Amino acid sequence: MTQPNAPKSQKAVGTILIMAGGTGGHVFPALAVADYLRDLGIQVHWIGTDKGIEAKVVPENNIPLHTINIAGIRGKSLTKFITGPIAIAKAIAQAKSIIREIKPNVVLGMGGYASGPGGIAARLCGIPLIVHEQNAIAGSTNKILARLAKHVLCGFPNALPKGIFVGNPVRNGFYHQLQPSERVNTQKGLPFKVLVLGGSLGAKALNQKVPEALALLPADLNVQVVHQSGARTKAVAQEAYSALKEQKPEYHIELPEFIVDVAKAMADADLIICRAGALTVAELAAVGAASLLVPFPYAIDDHQTANARWLSEKGAAILCPEATLTAALLADHITQLYQDRSRLHKMAVTAFMRDEKTPTANVADYCLEYLHV
Repeated sequence: MTQPNAPKSQKAVGTILIMAGGTGGHVFPALAVADYLRDLGIQVHWIGTDKGIEAKVVPENNIPLHTINIAGIRGKSLTKFITGPIAIAKAIAQAKSIIREIKPNVVLGMGGYASGPGGIAARLCGIPLIVHEQNAIAGSTNKILARLAKHVLCGFPNALPKGIFVGNPVRNGFYHQLQPSERVNTQKGLPFKVLVLGGSLGAKALNQKVPEALALLPADLNVQVVHQSGARTKAVAQEAYSALKEQKPEYHIELPEFIVDVAKAMADADLIICRAGALTVAELAAVGAASLLVPFPYAIDDHQTANARWLSEKGAAILCPEATLTAALLADHITQLYQDRSRLHKMAVTAFMRDEKTPTANVADYCLEYLHV
């Protein structure tokens, strides 16, 4: 599928090596860039590990995946800390071997454990390195790689010194939804559509608290809920919603384990309750959706809270730290937004950030500097 802004008449030649892995927050933005570049005729290769989501997703997208053996060290045991440098040295050697085989024109690092050794290997091999940091607070790997990179790109402003704010790439479908000014209805009395997203594994706190909050809503609220439970704590959500249905049998509730078309689900919702990963925040902005953000409290450097503030400080989202989140507080927020549709509309419009040139195109353009156009 051709990405928005792709200069379709302009073809390029060359090879790019993308480094991204571990979670969807790293892999899916990188895939968006990969698809854009492949549409231009660029050959794409990928470095990751056999443990992360990339091991499944990258081959499914017909991109050659080269794996190295590396895992995180920060926050691990003393043994891991001591043996870590040896493992990193071996991973750098593996990455150098891959780079010498592929001979890429440029290397793009978009986060995950493989990016560190891969980025160092690129520098040692004399290959231009571009780094993209997705979060509002940069990870330790990208802080190091930023010193080696030709360009340092950021999904949030001021995430890294000398970083260039380009936004976070998202999948094509998010750019094809109607703008909030065209789809958000301010008329009172309509069904209030709530979408709950806890990621592919689910968020236990949301699986527990959201059903409890819905049980506390006033009787006259017409609520429809789509709650992505995730795989890990689906049983928690099922039990909580079973109890809710006994109290509120009139509620329309859908409890999928996974939602394939998240872009459409976001566009259909009046309010989205979710975590604040960099990719999720970027998707909210691309669609233009009002949200209640509950950052994952154990994220390194609490970067999800910083991500959430980017929207909440604009008035586009409500920030609810998990430590202070109660069913009563959540019910109060839902009730207020249900009763004040104009505020809900304003939040969605404020969240909407869809420039003529997408973040995907921005990142790709920096890569194209080192490819033959």
